[in-house]
Amino acid sequence: MYWLVQKLRSEIPADRIVYFNFEDDRLFPASLQTMDTFLQAYYELYPDNKSNKVYFFFDEVQEIEKWELFIRRLYDNEDCCIFITGSSSKLLIKEVSTALRGRSISYELFPLSFREYLAFKEIDINLHSSKSLTKIVNSFSSYMTSTAFPELIDIEENLKRKSLNEYLDLIIYKDIVEKYGVSNIYLMKYLIRFLFSNSGNLISINKVYNEMKSLGLNISRNSIYEYISYLEDSYTIFSLRLFTRNLREQQRNPNKYFALDTGLRMAMTISEDKGKLLESVVYLHLRRNTDQIYYYLSGQEVDFILENDRRRIDVLINVCYDLKSPGTKKREMNSLLNAMKDTDNKLSFLLTSDEEGEEVIEGRTIKIKPVWKWILSEEYHSQ
Repeated sequence: MYWLVQKLRSEIPADRIVYFNFEDDRLFPASLQTMDTFLQAYYELYPDNKSNKVYFFFDEVQEIEKWELFIRRLYDNEDCCIFITGSSSKLLIKEVSTALRGRSISYELFPLSFREYLAFKEIDINLHSSKSLTKIVNSFSSYMTSTAFPELIDIEENLKRKSLNEYLDLIIYKDIVEKYGVSNIYLMKYLIRFLFSNSGNLISINKVYNEMKSLGLNISRNSIYEYISYLEDSYTIFSLRLFTRNLREQQRNPNKYFALDTGLRMAMTISEDKGKLLESVVYLHLRRNTDQIYYYLSGQEVDFILENDRRRIDVLINVCYDLKSPGTKKREMNSLLNAMKDTDNKLSFLLTSDEEGEEVIEGRTIKIKPVWKWILSEEYHSQ
């Protein structure tokens, strides 16, 4: 929002740009009357702007009960452009769309992509410079094993871990417990830890249920479904489902789960499985662009399969940290080849930590690339 304000200030008079933060303690307790008083005061100060387009920025608007009534009236009655932000727990995309009845365009904001991370670190992206490449490779290692939350990138490691735990507490207590009235916080914390620890693995609800039962935790299968849906709604985790046209078959099969940020995962677990971390980075890179991501089973598993707008398979991807074992490489290649035959696809990617090459088998191409280079290349480029 600040960036947008800064950009607009170079183009239009500052008095036509209005920023309002509803978490400001001076407004407490803010209400619809507060918003109306603010609007009247603004146009009293700048009456000429009644005939000009005004840009309103409302930060943390969910603090106002029934905020959508004011926003709809403002949008319908004034010449304005409105930007609003809010916590994912109370201002989900589907809730905004319902509240504003088609008047809104929503954007998801994620922690930094790798390209953004390099820009944040002021590292030049030049794949033809050995000096630049060294910095990029070193940065990718940090990006994969640390966090992509901008405010935490350059702080000390011990403070970073504490801050990540505080982020998780905010998600649990504010975004989930307050909104959904979850009473068993211990179970919620255990579920997060379990899903983070098993990130990238196939997990069924029965597996989670049996794991909890074996520890003497009292929870129903329905509660597990509900808790996972709360975690998804709050953007704590993302689920990856089986690619199939049969909805019943998709529901019968296990899902994969990925954390919003690898740093959050590291804060909750002692596992440093670099293969799973690498797979998480790939998933999050894909998720920034689309939610039409699945895994594929045809005897063997393919980690990611993307569907385009025409319901055609766009890309197939396997992720493997180390291909030094001939058996590992053969398994990864065979699963991609079988999936390409099934989907009539001519190209797929085998993404690694550092290996690069290309294999053409039966007229089908498998490109082997380091994840960092794949992210930064134009072959599959998002940010």
